[in-house]
Amino acid sequence: MTKHGLQRVIVGHVTPEIDAGRFYIKRIPGESIRVEADIFTDGHDHVRGQVLYKHESDKNWLRVPMNLMSNDRWQGLFGVEKTGFYSYTVIGWVDHPLTWHEGFVKKYQDTQHMGVELLIGADFLEAMLSQASKADQKTINKIVATLRDENKYDLAVNLVLGKDVHHLIDRYPNLENATTYLRELKVYVDREKAAFSSWYCFFPRSASTVEGRHGTFKDCEALLPRVAEMGFDVLYFPPIHPIGQTFRKGKNNTVNALPGDDGVPYAIGSKDGGHKDILKDLGTLDDFRHLIKEAAAHGLEIAMDFAIQCSPDHPYVKKHPKWFKWRPDGTVQYAENPPKKYQDILPINFENDDWENLWKELKSILDYWCEQGIRIFRVDNPHTKSFNFWEWCIAEVQKKYPGTIFLSEAFTKPKVMKELAKLGYTQSYTYYTWRNSKHELVEYMNELTQSEMKDYYRPNFWPNTHDINPYILQNGNEISFITRYFMAATLSSNYGIFGPVYELMYHEPYPGKEEYLNSEKYEVRHWDWAAKNRLIDVITKVNAARKANPALQNTYNISFCETYNDNIIAYYKRTGDNHILCIAKLDPYGKHFAHVQTPLWELGIEAGQDFSVYDILTGNTYTWNQEWNYVQFEPWDLPVHLFRIEV
Repeated sequence: MTKHGLQRVIVGHVTPEIDAGRFYIKRIPGESIRVEADIFTDGHDHVRGQVLYKHESDKNWLRVPMNLMSNDRWQGLFGVEKTGFYSYTVIGWVDHPLTWHEGFVKKYQDTQHMGVELLIGADFLEAMLSQASKADQKTINKIVATLRDENKYDLAVNLVLGKDVHHLIDRYPNLENATTYLRELKVYVDREKAAFSSWYCFFPRSASTVEGRHGTFKDCEALLPRVAEMGFDVLYFPPIHPIGQTFRKGKNNTVNALPGDDGVPYAIGSKDGGHKDILKDLGTLDDFRHLIKEAAAHGLEIAMDFAIQCSPDHPYVKKHPKWFKWRPDGTVQYAENPPKKYQDILPINFENDDWENLWKELKSILDYWCEQGIRIFRVDNPHTKSFNFWEWCIAEVQKKYPGTIFLSEAFTKPKVMKELAKLGYTQSYTYYTWRNSKHELVEYMNELTQSEMKDYYRPNFWPNTHDINPYILQNGNEISFITRYFMAATLSSNYGIFGPVYELMYHEPYPGKEEYLNSEKYEVRHWDWAAKNRLIDVITKVNAARKANPALQNTYNISFCETYNDNIIAYYKRTGDNHILCIAKLDPYGKHFAHVQTPLWELGIEAGQDFSVYDILTGNTYTWNQEWNYVQFEPWDLPVHLFRIEV
């Protein structure tokens, strides 16, 4: 038999733990993990607990004590400083010396004679010698000698009642019969940009300032200062690869392309190559490498689109026919989302006998672009590919290229989106695009930040994408665009916009759909890249505020403030002594006012005490001194306040 029979303590219900330890939680350097567990035993002996943790490069466990919360629920906190995997678990044990010490105090107060109790204590202390430091060994030996000396009874009793004995009990626990939680749990520590990033997306082929000319990487370089000046730090490009000719789509997704139509970048592959090649109209590989370096000089990282699909002209179709589905008439199965048809795109068939080579080849695409300097990938429709593939592929790429970020573009069923995040995706698209009312926004944010999702799902809020022109913006005015942008950038620490249609407020819809008319997915567009407006000014100031205020660099520190007006939403964020209060008007047309409940208890002040609120967007400062404070929005006013509270 094992020592299991001597392990009296129960350790269970450990959090955070995702699916019984099947998946890891996520953090960045400098963050902490609050571990909780149920720890208890039979009888009335004292129990104690510790959190054990170590980085994957460490040999020995580090330990932090756990403190009793209530009802046998314990908690402990440890911090992570290095990227990579950490392991953590919980142990609990019966603390016999602590039980003895508490009993000693009670018996002494009951005026009992403590002779035997002193001898018991001496045995407990002597057992600590093997793990004690040399200095503490001397102290222990002196105390033990005193406790066993009948002539020093009063001194011995006073020693036990003093601080030294309790300190030694706390420092040198006997863990011989400790119970260790049944599994080691994992936390993956990403680089900082995993948790805090501002994305800007545009089509490189629309980057030219000359109308009618196809954009190039050189044209993209000329736009880098504009993107950087607005304050973004990730520049994301839809696919930059050769585009197929067979069944090429025309403007507005017409079935038959006309001569000169440029096709859909997601129909990847032609006689010029596939996923490891570049569309010649954009430039060369050297041009792309130069763009990556120039972007870095402007504080920008280039993010590539990883779209696992092929045009009928992709080299894979002839070289690896097993990777595709073939119909009874001998034709290959193109992509469908009935009744929609995508004749220019062939989905990969993950259920084929050559799946191992398929997996290796797809991973090699990511390896190739990582070698060119890319460390961020936005993955197109990952929910239509094998979950097992993603878990393997992401882990392998991050092992070889630490710090690689994967953004999951999955607008689908909640459980599927959550599973992708658990499998390893660094960030995830969300339903923010369709959460419009105050109730919807509060409910959704609480789900993201207060449920188990907070430990594995990093939301990335997009008010629009190149695929989605949401109904709320299709008939929206400037106020709508400002409000939706502002909330995306302040509710979530990761967010993005598809431009320049967003900041130029282009919103003409394809009739009856949440899509853009004359979408850049189907044609090259020309934009006024030099345009200025109030929205661009707001974007620039908000991004600057995000970088200057730690409270805006965290998604999970949010609490909502009561306004008693469903057209006004208010939320408070705090990191350290940085206090931010965000207020937004949800109705883009009307005049609205409200009294906003300010969290004085978080500020450490009482009603009647003056404090300042500085509006970062307007430069105005207001003096408040009450819990409830009045705000008003006129139809023409800026529909948001970004207050920094100064106590």
